[in-house]
Amino acid sequence: MDPVEQVGGIAPVLQIKARRNAGWLTWKRTEVDCRPALYGEAGTGPLVLFLHGWGLDHKAYKRALSRLVTAGVHVLAPALPGFGGTAALPREVASLARYGDWVAEFLRTLGEGQPTLVMGHSFGGGVAIKLAHDHPEQVRALVLINSIGGSAWAHSGSTLRSMAERPLWDWGIHFPADLLPMRQARRVLPVIVAEALPNLLRDPRAFWNAAGLVRRADLTAELDDLRRRQVPVVVLWGTRDRLITRDSFEDMCKALGQPHVITVPGTHSWLLADPDAFGEIMTNVLDVVRMAGGASGVVEAV
Repeated sequence: MDPVEQVGGIAPVLQIKARRNAGWLTWKRTEVDCRPALYGEAGTGPLVLFLHGWGLDHKAYKRALSRLVTAGVHVLAPALPGFGGTAALPREVASLARYGDWVAEFLRTLGEGQPTLVMGHSFGGGVAIKLAHDHPEQVRALVLINSIGGSAWAHSGSTLRSMAERPLWDWGIHFPADLLPMRQARRVLPVIVAEALPNLLRDPRAFWNAAGLVRRADLTAELDDLRRRQVPVVVLWGTRDRLITRDSFEDMCKALGQPHVITVPGTHSWLLADPDAFGEIMTNVLDVVRMAGGASGVVEAV
């Protein structure tokens, strides 16, 4: 009897798991500026650099990135300074620009001299913007996923208030909503506990310094420069995201001119909650990037 028939449908499930496991990243260690740096790597093909969000690190995205690897790309996912065991930036020089400088040096350390596709989630998106602005030779295209950088926070009557005006408590009250519904909380909360808590305990100063950079981030000038240079940019945003508000998202798109925009029915951490959806969407995003920033427009993912 055929072995596949014999196991009564278990084999197809195992085959699916095997394909996903084939994309798992290998965790590695190097030195950047003579200081330890950790990163994940997997896959073959065009290089994709992925930069993680605030409080997390490269390992938090392992399921989402494994889907990206199976799309046929070579993924590098560093733990940014101060997270995941990578040495923090010196406090006196810590800034989004210096994070961008660090990423550029990381790529040079690994011998990656060609322009690459850079993806950044949340805080990592802000770092990606600074990298593309300050080190244009390193970046051929950007994918910004629920990214910081837009200057707007919210409308108050007819007045548009800036992100710099947003109080800390407003960030705090919207964070729990990012874990809802409960099905998503069961997926996202363990990741946050497993990765963010050790990062906080390992280096609380770097943890909160980076939070300050997130709160104050206004990259309008950099985004406008990327528009003038016609850097291909894809912007993804979850329609239930209350950390990166709709006003902030729209302000980013306005500064970029006419980027390719994809909205998804998710919260700030949608790619952690649904890595399969992330993989499907990224397949389409890679096609857009291959067209070197072809036709603009908004795509609603379902």
